[in-house]
Amino acid sequence: MQAMQKKRPKHLDLGKIRLPLPGIVSILHRISGVGLFFTLPFIIYLLGGSLSSAEAFETYRTVIAHPLVKLILLGLLWAYMHHFCAGLRFLALDFHKGLELQTARSTARTVIIVSLALTVIIGGMLW
Repeated sequence: MQAMQKKRPKHLDLGKIRLPLPGIVSILHRISGVGLFFTLPFIIYLLGGSLSSAEAFETYRTVIAHPLVKLILLGLLWAYMHHFCAGLRFLALDFHKGLELQTARSTARTVIIVSLALTVIIGGMLW
């Protein structure tokens, strides 16, 4: 007997692949972690420079007042909030809590909602 062979695509059409919500949260967790890792030295440099003298602090305030810089910092705030919330979710998964499909989907949805809400609240207070 000849085994049936599945017809597999020769290439993946990424536009047609639909990733489930827990998968999206996982990918965003990785992306936010990489983003935070690579921007941390820059943030520390800015902080160190702002603490060195009064003139440097005024320069820092001028740079931070620019709308594009505020938008970038808002993105970093979201990255931190998402990474933190998703990290708590993955910690619970490591303890075998929330592994059921429906629970995994609802916790993924909660991570997105809570991280966006915290970003809006904290970002609004700091803007």
